[in-house]
Amino acid sequence: MPMLDSLNPATGEVLASFPIDTADDVQAAVARARTAAQWWREIGFAGRRQRLHAWRRLLVAGLTELADLVHRENGKPVDDAIGEIAVAVAHLAWAARHAEPVLRRRAVRPGLLAINHAATVEYVPYGVVGVIGPWNFPVHTPMGSISYALAAGNAVVFKPSEYTPAIARWIVDAFHRAVPEHPVLQLVTGFGATGEALCRAGVDKIAFTGSTAIGRKVMASCAPTLTPVVIECGGKDALIVAADADLSAAADGAVWGSMANAGQSCVGVERAYVVAEVYDEFVRQVVEQARELRPGMETDASYGPITMPAQLNVIAAHLAAAQADGGQAVLGGTDSVQPPFVAPSVLVDVPEDSIAITDETFGPTLTITRVSDVDQAIERVNASRLRLGAAVFSARQGPEVAARLATGMVTVNSVFTVAMTPSLPFGGVQDSGFGRIHGADGLREFAWAHSVTRQRVPPLIALTTFRRSARAVDRLATVVRARWGR
Repeated sequence: MPMLDSLNPATGEVLASFPIDTADDVQAAVARARTAAQWWREIGFAGRRQRLHAWRRLLVAGLTELADLVHRENGKPVDDAIGEIAVAVAHLAWAARHAEPVLRRRAVRPGLLAINHAATVEYVPYGVVGVIGPWNFPVHTPMGSISYALAAGNAVVFKPSEYTPAIARWIVDAFHRAVPEHPVLQLVTGFGATGEALCRAGVDKIAFTGSTAIGRKVMASCAPTLTPVVIECGGKDALIVAADADLSAAADGAVWGSMANAGQSCVGVERAYVVAEVYDEFVRQVVEQARELRPGMETDASYGPITMPAQLNVIAAHLAAAQADGGQAVLGGTDSVQPPFVAPSVLVDVPEDSIAITDETFGPTLTITRVSDVDQAIERVNASRLRLGAAVFSARQGPEVAARLATGMVTVNSVFTVAMTPSLPFGGVQDSGFGRIHGADGLREFAWAHSVTRQRVPPLIALTTFRRSARAVDRLATVVRARWGR
């Protein structure tokens, strides 16, 4: 059987080997999940909650072991890996605890025209959900779909990135220890063909996280069977710095947001728009902070290598284009790409039509652009089609600016915070995808609304019958005029 090798991205060391699952293998996994899903649904909210909490405890017990594996397979520092796992655990705990109050059957008002009826709505699990996960946050990001899909009552077949299968195997094995009864969560491994097979295997929904280009392919694969999808693609997230911002905090947020995880974050800060009054000082502070960062695999390294080798070419191309288009590298530049690592780069005076501004770089780079005022900054943020998230630093204008940004998420005087808040939905607009994970919206994303009305007493005005009288219609017209005509 052909095998997939999991590699350390810094050294090329083979960490483990995994099967390249075929369409038949994926189909078999989905068939097993179909049976498991029935049992998982039947044990109810309480049964699922108990088992999800048991899984959470196992993840926490293995925190150090899993963080070390993330470091070796994904490349990020152990401290960052611990932070990623902590956020994933917080989301798992929230989903397990809130699934019942969000999804259970509840009564709703029937309204005037159906006043003789009782009305209820509940959210029913789809059945089997396929999750296609990314490599940049190999614990938190797929768990953002897996945890909520499981809590909603679905079985899950998980296809991780080919760059991080060992991390996925660890997570799934921990679930099997917590839930040994049935294969409620299964792993399939391989390349793009395995993910395509999952889309075509008869699952009831697909949750995908990755690039916009691959997101379109996922949608095309799901289209023949009308399999619904939730798509979370990349972003070209921007940070706005107003004249009244705390510049030290804004610079710190910009550097962390753009350089952490080697810039490999879908909600990472890739461009900053800074009002003219504070532009020079902001650039100075960002460069001063970024100059101190050092990539590597040592314990004191600021961030790790670029996990996917092909991304090095993208980063180099964007840096070269920015400078060819008239931009200036005040730190780093094309020489900062030293495979498998990329040193920090800060660029200024980059034109808005440069690919360094328009396309996702996914590396430790930041463009800083001077704007005349906050209005111009908002206009430029909203002009992008990659509008996953944004950030604004301002002492007084933060909420007002946030309300005007046409992005899926906004943080005020911080970065990344929405992703760390389990009660908030996570997702973007336009080329950044659609649908939501996390929060109550994320739970409902993996269930369908089931609406029921029940007649309690005969209607005062009989309308849904061919035996209705002219008098009944006259009464209806009178009611409509009295209730809604004023």
